[in-house]
Amino acid sequence: MKRSSIHTICLSIGLGLIAPPTIAENNLIPSLESVPDVCPERPNEPEWMQNIALRDAYQRVSVQDIYRAQNMDRIVETGSSGCDVRFPTWDTAEDTFRENHVEADRSEMLQASDTYNRQANDLRPEAQAICETAGNW
Repeated sequence: MKRSSIHTICLSIGLGLIAPPTIAENNLIPSLESVPDVCPERPNEPEWMQNIALRDAYQRVSVQDIYRAQNMDRIVETGSSGCDVRFPTWDTAEDTFRENHVEADRSEMLQASDTYNRQANDLRPEAQAICETAGNW
């Protein structure tokens, strides 16, 4: 009798530890659409970036890094966090990429991406403070 009670208790504890994550996982249904909370009407990436071959994906990442750095710079420069400042068209980032990096090899492009990331990260605290003041970070 004592042994049966211990098995029942152990089984109950074991099921109690396993069941909640299983139940929680059933409620996690991923959405294919991702709508941001801030500035949901953001411009789409240029089509060529969306359809780029996997082996050239580093070019897409480079343009994304340029875009992010330029946007952080624009927020700090203007002191504004409006959607048109934070998420303009991709034209300027594409132009910068074409003028400065399109002929670069993969290694050079990755170095440039690193530079743009550092620039964006350096500006991030000030840009974030501007956006948080406006309530849209």
